[in-house]
Amino acid sequence: MLKALLKTMRPRQWPKNGFVFVALFFDGKLLNPISVIHTISAFILLCLMSSAVYIMNDLADIEADRQHPEKKKRPLPAGKLNPTIAATVAVIFALGSLIAGFALSFSLGWILLAYLLIQIAYTFWLKNVVIWDVLIVAFGFILRIAAGVAVIDVQRFSPWLYVFGGFLALFMVLGKRRHELTLLGEGASSHRAILQEYNLDLIDRMLTIVTTSAIAAYSLYTFLAEGLPENDAMMLTIPFVLYGIFRWLYLIHVRHEGGAPEEIVLRDRPLQATLILYGILVFVILYNPMAYFMN
Repeated sequence: MLKALLKTMRPRQWPKNGFVFVALFFDGKLLNPISVIHTISAFILLCLMSSAVYIMNDLADIEADRQHPEKKKRPLPAGKLNPTIAATVAVIFALGSLIAGFALSFSLGWILLAYLLIQIAYTFWLKNVVIWDVLIVAFGFILRIAAGVAVIDVQRFSPWLYVFGGFLALFMVLGKRRHELTLLGEGASSHRAILQEYNLDLIDRMLTIVTTSAIAAYSLYTFLAEGLPENDAMMLTIPFVLYGIFRWLYLIHVRHEGGAPEEIVLRDRPLQATLILYGILVFVILYNPMAYFMN
């Protein structure tokens, strides 16, 4: 039962909550112990809250998941987890996360509450409203970034990162929708009713718009955001972002992947290498470690 419960909590999707570290990293607080502790705490609370939401989603989608070639193996649709126990755990996680969130930061508490209410609306209504179903999921990632901002004293965090993060999240969500349409074919709507409102042509057009917007937003951030080095060195990171997005498009269109973003990141070596090199370059630019050692 515990193993089934842990699987339903979807710990493999917790890396999505890594968006909470965006403010810590890009605001130059990565070497500040208090800021690090607060951000890690926010990450843990987001994991608990997101697990509560995942359990709630599985409870609401038991019948639909039984029609899915992969999701039918999940503990709840497979009958390996008692729905009453799952619902009780979801309530405990949600309330515990809210109480701890308000204790850590009043703003964080409100963000967690907004995330929970939006996810409830998504589960029981908005997931069946065309276009809003993808926008709401992407907005959840923006709230994750906001949670990171709420727990530290930001000084040079740019709103452009909200814009870029939102477009990047929407890019991943649309990629997942495309994967579902490709994988399930004519039976897609029996798994997720809203898929009957989409087709590959529409998804591809939306991906084109979102891809362009994400690259433009990040590029504008590198030379318009306040607090960045005056030599515009952050512009050197644009090629890494461009390659990462192109690599993702390649995996979607050529490899026919794109179902679970966290699985792609954990599996694709070129994408992992790009993320690591990007992180190192940004760290060198923002934190100037050479100057630190020279002093």
